[in-house]
Amino acid sequence: MTPISSPCVRVCRIDRATQLCDGCGRTVNEIRGWRLMDEDERLAVMSTLEDRMKKAAETGCRPYQDMERV
Repeated sequence: MTPISSPCVRVCRIDRATQLCDGCGRTVNEIRGWRLMDEDERLAVMSTLEDRMKKAAETGCRPYQDMERV
């Protein structure tokens, strides 16, 4: 069996403002349906995640990956 590509970084927390996971940038529906997607669909979603996280940061939301650790 081939492994499933995933952007998950084990920080599973949905931001109320953006409705995106603070760790990976996926929506709840994308996370729920991840195993049902084919590899091309997963890669297409993954190609949007960096821009989603940047846009969230620009709107004042601070995704987990951009936060300084104390």
